[in-house]
Amino acid sequence: MGVDFHEYVVTRRQPLLRLAYLLTGDAHLAEDVVQTALLRAFRQWRRVSRADQPDAYVRRMVVNVYIDGKRRRSSTEAPTAPADLPAPAQHDHTDAQAERSVMWTALAGLPRVQRAVLVLRFYEDLDDARIAEVLGSTPSTVRSNASRALATLRKERTRV
Repeated sequence: MGVDFHEYVVTRRQPLLRLAYLLTGDAHLAEDVVQTALLRAFRQWRRVSRADQPDAYVRRMVVNVYIDGKRRRSSTEAPTAPADLPAPAQHDHTDAQAERSVMWTALAGLPRVQRAVLVLRFYEDLDDARIAEVLGSTPSTVRSNASRALATLRKERTRV
């Protein structure tokens, strides 16, 4: 018998939220991605809990929800206009903060799969074979996406 779903969510929700936040760059969207992935996991929990690595199974669900996010937007969802959002908190504008802002902007401009590859490689510390498993692709495709993403980020950095 596998792990209880409630127990799984209690112990793994924060790491899944961190992954989703790194993918989306938005805390609210990260919550939506994780909730959608957990709902799908709950519907298939018998199969998920019996997998060799249930966490890898759910992590892949989170990445898939993120990658498919734009394609599956409900017709009843309406994005909030930036003017409707509260003003961001004022921060000390140090060089590190500016660098981080540039990095987030550049990451946000990457295609979803390329961003997912970089997050899985540099934040989740997965190798190419594991990333390929999560994305349902090949290690060579992962390396190609990583190379393109890093080239784009380097080009963006030289513009600044």
